[in-house]
Amino acid sequence: MSSLSAFDPAETWKPAAARFVPRPVPRVLSIAGSDPSGGAGIQADLKSIAANGGYGMAVVAALTAQNTRGVVSVHVPPAAFLKEQLDAVSDDVIIDAVKIGMLGTAEVIRAVAAWLHKSRPAVVVLDPVMVASTGDRLLDADAEEALRNLLQYADVVTPNLAELGVLLGEPAAQDWNGALRQGKRLAAGASVTVLVKGGHLAGSDCPDALVSSGGTVVQVDSARVDTAHTHGTGCSLSAGLATVQAQLGDWPEALRRVKSWLHGALLTADQLEVGSGHGPVNHFHQLWSHRPPAGDAFSAELWQDIAGIRAAIAELPFLRQLGDGSLSIDHFRYYLGQDALYLNGYSRVLARASALAPSEAEQLFWAGSAQNCLVVEAELHRSWLGPDASRTEPDRVTKSYLDHLLATAARGGYAETIAALLPCYWIYADVGAALHAAFTSSHDDGRHPYADWLGTYADPAFAAATRQAIVFTDAAARAASAREREGMRRAFRESAGFELDFFAAPGAPQAGCGGSRPLEAKLEMHVAVETDGAAQWR
Repeated sequence: MSSLSAFDPAETWKPAAARFVPRPVPRVLSIAGSDPSGGAGIQADLKSIAANGGYGMAVVAALTAQNTRGVVSVHVPPAAFLKEQLDAVSDDVIIDAVKIGMLGTAEVIRAVAAWLHKSRPAVVVLDPVMVASTGDRLLDADAEEALRNLLQYADVVTPNLAELGVLLGEPAAQDWNGALRQGKRLAAGASVTVLVKGGHLAGSDCPDALVSSGGTVVQVDSARVDTAHTHGTGCSLSAGLATVQAQLGDWPEALRRVKSWLHGALLTADQLEVGSGHGPVNHFHQLWSHRPPAGDAFSAELWQDIAGIRAAIAELPFLRQLGDGSLSIDHFRYYLGQDALYLNGYSRVLARASALAPSEAEQLFWAGSAQNCLVVEAELHRSWLGPDASRTEPDRVTKSYLDHLLATAARGGYAETIAALLPCYWIYADVGAALHAAFTSSHDDGRHPYADWLGTYADPAFAAATRQAIVFTDAAARAASAREREGMRRAFRESAGFELDFFAAPGAPQAGCGGSRPLEAKLEMHVAVETDGAAQWR
């Protein structure tokens, strides 16, 4: 049975395909060039094979000096040594699939062809590295012709648009329909399935299509990912395709699975921060998304994620005027009144966290925090507001913030609830520490109107409570699933956004309500800033 049988039973099959046996963990050999920066070539192939469930092996066909900015030079080892590598591996290991990438000379290509003719691997994917991203041809005429002859040993060939044109001796297609027509001509002429790739075309879509030698077309669409980090995309796609085909024996389904995986790798590529040019894709995004965070890694990630929000908070007129003493008493009393109302509702969510907590220590902590809100903090606010404390009505910011917390506690579990609670501790502590430090360093005359209030920010008990809340949040993240951790991130960031609105509200009482987020445009103008997230706590 042909390895193309799931694609189209009527298609011409290659003799090696009769040996195809699906394997849950296929042994996949990459024959390609190296990339010392790790984003392309055999390094990308091995990551792709592993990420898609295979055992990767590599035979080095070329050595490159390159990084994310480009290739500096290429060294091609002797073809005789390449043959020794191929024989050494295949004499010992059963090879279920082969991915072929960069082959630098006609002699090297012919050596690979001779090995394929002898060994007859059941799955062969050829990624014909012929044209650089600059448009420069990478192979001389003899090597290009040798590569065309190599197509007879491949099940699927995966050229980019420029390479598709070179294989046909035609200019590169300028649109998707033209690319499909070229794919059909190459597939029919070489009796090979062609993966036509639309990644180099303009537009918001990124289609790929398998075109069989009989003209059958299976197209798989996806949205284009807006990222500069696409180094090694072609290598990764072809290696992943060989791996999944060896598991399934179904080319269209293999393409769908690998394309979905690669889409996620592109979506998360910016997280890697590798190099200053076109960085690599994130091959292991699926693995890492399910990996429990170690230590305080999760809370550190949360804190960094709201760097822009923290920067916007630090620039608010309310906090600047509170710090230098120029804040009007009406704005200060407005803030205190809303804060008192907020803490009353906040205490109910703290009590809910105590009820959900998995350990006695956590139950006692959240219950104690709820009591502190109702007794200690409320009394402090009443002492400043006097008889007006009970006549304050919640504004839209306060109501929206509390609605968010109460809804999270009602629908979410313990982890999401305490993540939603945490910004009230952490941001307040961070803001308070900065205000207290500035106050103590510049006001020693006893005439600051809010000196007593600013003095409360130095409370060591609250700093300790904030540290403990962060510890419990990290512990909950380690015990949570990947989906639950994503919910924790959303809840934390939403609460942080409400903290920004809350501090801004005294000067604009109707701002930041009901999900409209009028401060969001201002927030988006801020760049992330470095702040010591472990220095102070609410």
